[in-house]
Amino acid sequence: MDKVRRLRAMSSLCRQQAAYNSMNKWKLLAEAEYWDHLADLELSSHFRLCNAIASNEIEQPQAITNPE
Repeated sequence: MDKVRRLRAMSSLCRQQAAYNSMNKWKLLAEAEYWDHLADLELSSHFRLCNAIASNEIEQPQAITNPE
C-alpha cells in the first residue's frame, strides 16, 4: 500500500505543477493521469492477491479424524 501512496503523491505533484505552469499544463495533467493509472493497477493487483489468498485458505481441505 505504500507504493500506491507514493504513486498518488506523484500524481498530486504533477497536478500542482500544472496549476503553476501553463506552458506544460496538458503534459503534466497527462502525466498525473499516468501515475493515477499505475496506482489503480497496483491497488487492483493487491486486492486480487488478497482475495486469492483468502479463497485458498477457505478451500484448503480439513483433516478428517476417525474417533474410533
